[in-house]
Amino acid sequence: MTGTVPLVEYLRLEPTPHLVAHECVACGARFFDRRNACAACSGTSFREVELPTEGELRTFTIVSYAAPGIPVPFVAGVVDCGGTSVRTNVINVAPDADHVRTGMKVRLATYVVGEDSEGTEAIGFGFEPLDGATTAADARETEPGKEQR
Repeated sequence: MTGTVPLVEYLRLEPTPHLVAHECVACGARFFDRRNACAACSGTSFREVELPTEGELRTFTIVSYAAPGIPVPFVAGVVDCGGTSVRTNVINVAPDADHVRTGMKVRLATYVVGEDSEGTEAIGFGFEPLDGATTAADARETEPGKEQR
């Protein structure tokens, strides 16, 4: 059997990719992980809330050093999605300060993280610029005699 599975529980792939938070019924605090009680008010009732798929990059850092096997540089940031902060990577953009800025409008994007022996794909997410950004592929210079992918 082949198909797709989300990498994290709060990423929903159908009908279109979106994120879902658990919202405290008592105070409205939102969390992505499972909770027995609200960290803000100790309430114990939660409801699922779909987040907007577009938002604004509030802060970011360009990661230059990482564990072995993790490609660098990449952009890690916090995106405001309708009042909910989402910690995420900014993808499909050149990882430099000329192409990434706070206040940048971004949208949810998914990508294949890996595939198992039966062909089932694990799907991850990040946020990509909405308009006018240079992608990492556009920013790379083609080496003489090599084909750009």
